[in-house]
Amino acid sequence: MAASKVSFNPNCFEKLTEKFQYLFEPELIRDMCNSGGTKSYKEGTILMEIGQTLTHMPLVITGSVKIMKEDKDGNELLLYYLELGDTCAVTLSCCTKPTKSSIKAVTETDAEILFIPVEKMEEWMVLYKTWRGFVLDSYNYRMNEMLDAIDNLAFNNMEERLYKYLRDKVMVTKVSKLHTTHFEIANDLHSSRVVISRLMKKLENEGLVIQHRNYVEVKEFM
Repeated sequence: MAASKVSFNPNCFEKLTEKFQYLFEPELIRDMCNSGGTKSYKEGTILMEIGQTLTHMPLVITGSVKIMKEDKDGNELLLYYLELGDTCAVTLSCCTKPTKSSIKAVTETDAEILFIPVEKMEEWMVLYKTWRGFVLDSYNYRMNEMLDAIDNLAFNNMEERLYKYLRDKVMVTKVSKLHTTHFEIANDLHSSRVVISRLMKKLENEGLVIQHRNYVEVKEFM
């Protein structure tokens, strides 16, 4: 991702140690603070557009980010979410040099992101065993998530995809009341508002969700 106006946080080492001591050794965490920068974002902020040059790898410190793909007509499809300690598979695939992004990244909630220059990724693969393991595990996990998204799209009907989307959204945002519109859901699922409205009513009639004026509740999490 392109990290603009990121800044060094004097409390970076303490913060990252608290969040990532289970992943990385102190020397790597210190190197992250010296080489990267952090920035906070409000919900709904676009972090990366398709075609933008990838110069930094994002590492989520707090909050969540949704990763989306666009077709040739500009219609979007949700691929997966990034949460604490997550990074993007697209960025991992270009760790040797800056390249163009094939995805769109948008904050699902308020979030704080650590941006690491892509040239550091290859260097750390040699210097730090924990980083090498993290990159390989993350790439494998993200690839599996994208395969799940493809399977969901190919083999599940829209009602099943919609309910899975709502459940995933509750688990990612960690709030039981989803303040979202039928249009936003349709955009994430590459569908139409009319179809989503009809299926939301069907899920409500089946006792799976409760629709309110400004939010939706998934009964499983109430």
